[in-house]
Amino acid sequence: MSDIASVTDPAGLSDSPESDIQTGNPVVSVSDSPESDIHEGNFGSQLSDSGESDIQGGSADGLTRAQIHVGEPEGEPLLDAVDLIAGYIPGVNILNGASLTLHEGEIVGIIGPNGAGKSTLLKSLFGLVHIHSGKLLLKGEDITNLRADKLVSRGVGFVPQTENVFPSLTIAENMHMGAFQAPKLFNERFDYVCSIFPKLGQRKNQLAGQLSGGERQMVAMARALMMKPSVLLLDEPSAGLSPMLQDETFIRVRQVNKAGVSVVIVEQNARRCLQICDRGYVLDQGRNAYSGKGRDLMEDPKVVSLYLGNLEEEVEEEGR
Repeated sequence: MSDIASVTDPAGLSDSPESDIQTGNPVVSVSDSPESDIHEGNFGSQLSDSGESDIQGGSADGLTRAQIHVGEPEGEPLLDAVDLIAGYIPGVNILNGASLTLHEGEIVGIIGPNGAGKSTLLKSLFGLVHIHSGKLLLKGEDITNLRADKLVSRGVGFVPQTENVFPSLTIAENMHMGAFQAPKLFNERFDYVCSIFPKLGQRKNQLAGQLSGGERQMVAMARALMMKPSVLLLDEPSAGLSPMLQDETFIRVRQVNKAGVSVVIVEQNARRCLQICDRGYVLDQGRNAYSGKGRDLMEDPKVVSLYLGNLEEEVEEEGR
């Protein structure tokens, strides 16, 4: 039997401002999908063996840490997000108690349907979305709602999905921007990132705006590594890339991880993401739905039927 936990998830919220909102309960559920209904109230959705969703009252409160973080290594996490409630607008939450841990040397993936709150969770880890409730710890230090620039100085790097390079600057100048807090370390860190991405050194004087999508992603990752992070947050690095370039991107993620950087990655290409991840979290409606080791999640029939199939269809549709 797979080492996977299913977590009861209450009505969640999505990132989409266009969703219709029904009044009623103070906690509002929103979905990213234009077709999604916004549910009112604070109810839980528990997945039955049939794959259908039984709406039940209650929440995931009372679950043990081992049930929430299945397959988690022993010891203190490098990054520990506990019961995060967060959103872009006061009173409208997208995350409804999401939790995640990252241990040193791990790649942890976050997957789930559109509107599940995956990117919102990642942005809340980097201070870009306000956390209304819950706790975020880095090496045991409370960093909840710390500004992004402060997080960079503490060893957290972030690569956004879009607009992740300075197109009018050269590759070398983009790297300078990445090291703006520690300019004296530029030569050392540039040599380091070029050891991982040799093409950067060969083309350092080329404008980033002239690069392909895959090459821009490489520049964005390299720039985030210039401040010597211990944690790298990646928001859908394979989005919009051809299958071949997607594979190259995942290989680069592994290379970065092997160089000593722990990685949290949000991905729509769920199956490929789980192949490289040590552990994964399935997010649904702003809460943890499942967690487990990457390979176990890939092979779990319920996860496959409820999530992986639909996600693959969404990715294929976006690629057309």
